[in-house]
Amino acid sequence: MSLPAFSTQSELFSTAGLSGNLFAATDRYRLFGQKVYPAVARTRAKLQACYCADNGRIAIEPVLMLGVSLLQYLEGIPDRQAVDLLHYHAGWNFALNRQVGDPLFHPTTLVHFRQRLQEHDLSTIGFEAVLEALVEAGLVARQSRQRLDSTQMFGRISRMSRLDCVRESLRLALEELGQRIQPEDRPGRWLLWWERYVDSQTDYRTSLETLARKMVEAGTDAQELLEWLREPTRAPVAAGAQTQLLARVFAEQFEIQAGQAVAAVQEKIVLAASGTPVVSAAAQVTSASQSVQPEASPTPVSAVTSTVVKPPKPEEPAAAAAAQALPLTPQATPVPSGKDSAAVQSMEDPTQSQSVVSGPVIQAKDKTQLNSDRVQNPHDPDATYATKGQGERKKEHVGYKVQVAETVCEVDLAPGEPTRNFITGMVTHPAYQSDEAGAVQMTAEQAAMGLDKPPVQYVDAAYVSAQELAAAKAEGRELIGPAAGAPDKHHGRFTTDTFDVQVEQRTAICPAGHASTQCSRLEEGQTGKVSFRFEWSTHCAQCPLRPQCVGPTQKHRTILVGEHHTELQTRRREQHSDAFKQRMKHRNAIEGTQSELVRGHGLRHARYRGLAKTKLQNYFIGAACNVKRWIRREVWEIQKAIATAPTAAPSVAA
Repeated sequence: MSLPAFSTQSELFSTAGLSGNLFAATDRYRLFGQKVYPAVARTRAKLQACYCADNGRIAIEPVLMLGVSLLQYLEGIPDRQAVDLLHYHAGWNFALNRQVGDPLFHPTTLVHFRQRLQEHDLSTIGFEAVLEALVEAGLVARQSRQRLDSTQMFGRISRMSRLDCVRESLRLALEELGQRIQPEDRPGRWLLWWERYVDSQTDYRTSLETLARKMVEAGTDAQELLEWLREPTRAPVAAGAQTQLLARVFAEQFEIQAGQAVAAVQEKIVLAASGTPVVSAAAQVTSASQSVQPEASPTPVSAVTSTVVKPPKPEEPAAAAAAQALPLTPQATPVPSGKDSAAVQSMEDPTQSQSVVSGPVIQAKDKTQLNSDRVQNPHDPDATYATKGQGERKKEHVGYKVQVAETVCEVDLAPGEPTRNFITGMVTHPAYQSDEAGAVQMTAEQAAMGLDKPPVQYVDAAYVSAQELAAAKAEGRELIGPAAGAPDKHHGRFTTDTFDVQVEQRTAICPAGHASTQCSRLEEGQTGKVSFRFEWSTHCAQCPLRPQCVGPTQKHRTILVGEHHTELQTRRREQHSDAFKQRMKHRNAIEGTQSELVRGHGLRHARYRGLAKTKLQNYFIGAACNVKRWIRREVWEIQKAIATAPTAAPSVAA
């Protein structure tokens, strides 16, 4: 698409010509047109890269698209209502330098505009334009004190169980393959898979044992479909997005093992009965699979059932010869009759001959084996699971995490004066990532926008570690935040916080006042992490504090600390002082900023699916919040100037 001619000059009969009568000096639309729109207009050179100069029809002006996007996030309205306001609202037209009667565009044009921004890596363009204008106005310094905190963001998806995630991934892959593969080229079990995953759903009233069997069934079907797609001639078909996603989900939820002896399966059953979590499954489960349900109460999914597959006999037909799944639980299982009884008796008697499962065994991974970045819902693979807090304060969500950085002005505000602080960074990353990783991304983002590292940064305990404190000190910066206490690994006995450790001098003094007798430097070969071990070998035997320090099975006390433990120890002691608590009050305001972003601009819930689209949404939210604060600041300054202006002296009659 080519671009139309662009002009920043107002023409006759435009809304700008009526500004004196309709819009006062403190009107927010006038201030948007005076302060924000010029900054938006300067981005046109970058926006040109999103369009083709000599192909396609004339495009809608991208500066207008960016301005409309900022206004709609400022007022919290959808695309269709934004276009309606361009039709009826004089303030919107004045703020965007539109003329009365200018043609409108379809609301989907805004959707295509956002897609162009993502494709050309310009998601931050609106946020950067407003931030640069604030720097030019003297409201934000390129290096200023900042506070940083994160908040959770829910993805635009529903929570799914592991079984539902696998089945839905299969459904999406089958529907995608159904459009790419001709009916005569489809695998032999295609109709069965289509009926099982596309035309039917799992009954929510199904027992836990049946759900566990269906998990095995889904894993087996997925593995068989993926094996069929591995043929070199089917490579173009297997390259689809949903097919690749199915391969990822299968790798995250299942593992393939070789055939197992029945006795080995029986051993897993014994482990499950003793409380050890075991998850095992059988391979090649088909629609003809039959299971013997135990008469005892159903076993929870967490106490996983084991499944044994019987090899088919040569005389059995293909459909009936499919492997039969026999869920075996730690509870008493009735002995079936007929040929199934022999298999069960063989498992009960280890002296019997061990029949080996033919073919690979598809085994569902145990919950402890799952990674944090696994797919929670195939409709948004980027949305991940995360928890925060413990006990009654524990919060769980599937979505993303947003880091918010804000300037800190330590000057006391006058009564009624709006804030002088503005948002300088909005980083969106997967929910499972730590706040320290988010802080690293924030530093990189601000550097790309031309901002320097803050000389003082106020954070909470999630961002404070020995390494971060040492790095800030080496760079001449201050990282103000509480450090988490030492973990209580000795069940109420003295922790490392009660020891006076000086790593640089290789000395440590215990609570009884005794210096350590030995210091060892340890370095991990793979990670290069350095730690120090201090021991008290001669003082612990007769020490009166031994019961509070040394465990009953220990001969003497030993502590292990990191190479930057001195910085961490200093912070742990400093954070209890009144001066430190007074400085930490500057961090508390970030909670109010997050509440403003959540309640006023919809930061808590994603409008779109996918990390890239969610990042774009949050950049617009940050820009809209800065515009709102800027306009309020300008209104206050104008009102203050009017109130303090000297009144004209009354004229004296001659």
